[in-house]
Amino acid sequence: MPELPEVETVRRGLEPRVCGRRITRAVCRVAKLRLPLDPQLDALVRGQRIHAITRRAKYLLFGLDRGTLLLHLGMSGVLRLVDQDCPVVKHDHLDLHLDNRQLLRYNDTRRFGLLLYLQGEPLTHRLLSHLGPEPLGHDLAEDYLFIRSRNRKLAIKNFIMDQKVLVGVGNIYASEALFVAGIDPRRMAASLSRKEACTLLEAIQSILTEAIAAGGTTLKDFRQSDGKPGYFKQRLQVYGRKEQGCLRCGEPLRSLVLGQRSTFFCPQCQR
Repeated sequence: MPELPEVETVRRGLEPRVCGRRITRAVCRVAKLRLPLDPQLDALVRGQRIHAITRRAKYLLFGLDRGTLLLHLGMSGVLRLVDQDCPVVKHDHLDLHLDNRQLLRYNDTRRFGLLLYLQGEPLTHRLLSHLGPEPLGHDLAEDYLFIRSRNRKLAIKNFIMDQKVLVGVGNIYASEALFVAGIDPRRMAASLSRKEACTLLEAIQSILTEAIAAGGTTLKDFRQSDGKPGYFKQRLQVYGRKEQGCLRCGEPLRSLVLGQRSTFFCPQCQR
């Protein structure tokens, strides 16, 4: 599933190429993704200009003249900017035609993504209103995780993946950040000391920043808006490396399931 770095990579790739362009029409080839597509989508967006592309957690928000398009890539969604004569292939479900003979094309093998047209303040929508702060937000206090972890009796990895606590820390980056911070993912969140919690937040921010700079992580489906893969996979230290030697101590890495997600860690380096 595309995580925060992948979504931010797509946003940064599209922003200079799409902002200022006017939507000339919308073409929907299916009636439903994860949620139904508005049957009036073409009439709603036709003629509107895209003023900004922002991100909230793993959602992309396209700010238009009179509303907002809210997009989530789901597990396998790919949003690309292509020429209008680019042939349609299987799973190309949606096109937003622009006034420069290009179009935004959404392809989604599993159809777990979504696209909604919102009017009014988008951040009050039910999909966004409950979300926690951005991990890379400038106003996030260094002891934020420590404060939120008090009396939380769940595994630390599940805690930092809770979107009400901190948005955008998906499975890959949670495992990587906990390794960098030297914290066992199985420990209870409430066991974090203030120093450990601050170190963990720094690790999360560092890992996400590095992943964005590398264009995200390609495991199977993810591609950037220009079709190129992300390269952070080459820098993964624990994720997907079960039984391989730890890059720090050489101990075989272990894997277990926490919160129904595969978790990778070093039993020697992470305490």
